[in-house]
Amino acid sequence: FEHFAEGSELYTGYALDGLGQRPNDDEIASLPDTNHIIQLPWQPEVAWMPADNTFKGEPYEVNTRVALKKVLAQAEAMGFTVNLGIECEVYVVKETENGGIEIPDQNDHLDKVCYDVKRFMDRFTWLDKVSTTINDLGWDLYSLDQEDATSQFEFDFKYADALTMCDRYIFFRMMAKQYAAEEGLLATFMPKPFADKTGSGAHFNLSLADSKTGENLFKDANDPRGLGLSELGYQFSAGILKHGPALCAAFAPTVNSYKRLVRKGLMSYYSWAPVFNSYGSNNRTNSLRVPMSGGRIESRNADASCNPYLAATLMLAAGLQGIQEKLNPGEAQEENLYEFTPEQLAERGISELPRSLDEAVHAFASDPFIEEVLGSTLRDEFIRYKSEEWRQYHQRVTDWEVDHYARRF
Repeated sequence: FEHFAEGSELYTGYALDGLGQRPNDDEIASLPDTNHIIQLPWQPEVAWMPADNTFKGEPYEVNTRVALKKVLAQAEAMGFTVNLGIECEVYVVKETENGGIEIPDQNDHLDKVCYDVKRFMDRFTWLDKVSTTINDLGWDLYSLDQEDATSQFEFDFKYADALTMCDRYIFFRMMAKQYAAEEGLLATFMPKPFADKTGSGAHFNLSLADSKTGENLFKDANDPRGLGLSELGYQFSAGILKHGPALCAAFAPTVNSYKRLVRKGLMSYYSWAPVFNSYGSNNRTNSLRVPMSGGRIESRNADASCNPYLAATLMLAAGLQGIQEKLNPGEAQEENLYEFTPEQLAERGISELPRSLDEAVHAFASDPFIEEVLGSTLRDEFIRYKSEEWRQYHQRVTDWEVDHYARRF
């Protein structure tokens, strides 16, 4: 084990997607983080650890956990500790014989099932396994509910330092899938598995603390703008908004992500998902929200499919740039932006987030800030991989097209 923990096992990165290697490149290694080791509750003879990649003995720059550590070191040099909480939304579904998915219990009689006890109890065994494990691991679960759609749930556990929280989110997804499989079901973190139901987010709640005292530097009870946020917090928010379109590619990294980022879509009510590059207090129509207690910033465009390390890296780096440049986010938006016309949005200088993965990747590629933070290799590999994902999707003929055009023309 000690030998393995020193990165003894070498393998070719070309065998994996997204690592930027070619068949002629030297091998890489995984260097496990033994400080974050977890014994699997469902298979106790197996231990799980997050890992950093190394290449020729040095941290491998295409590894997003390595990228996050680099930006965390920048924050530490500025005197900050980065605290992060990730809201975990997930659907539990049943796989059908034709390869599709469906809600396991088709017995809804409510237009809105959010917080419904009956729907919660339908999945009690799975919920109990997941929540018990969260607490056994010491993560401190403080909220669990039936979400906005049948068989959709949200788990919230206490914030931690940013690296630890990202590790926990990765393990949470693995754990949720394992326990669902034991019930003959599938836990899916697909952002929008059903067109007529609410999508699954992974809202990032971030704050900076004084690295010496632990004081929350985003909290200000005397905030003249009334949000309970410090000037440092406003500057941080402005940095995120400055690069909002580019960051969207990391927060919402799949083709399906942009079926979630709509006002209504095919739903009969508003989606709860952000569409605008704006901020406000408890207003959930903004992409950035300052919850009622203040003292933290919530990015709402992050969805359940995101790579938490990459998303946290860019969110933090953008916020730190906002602090360094003393940026101003402008006026908070407190009205229902879903109901605004394009003219009203233009009057307030509010822009929309990218409407597709293609738009988001173009924004990512055209913002020089991304290369400054990630370096050219990781940036280019992300663009290549996600551009190919879009190309494959865009060239498919969908059922919708056949339904609409095959008999019309």
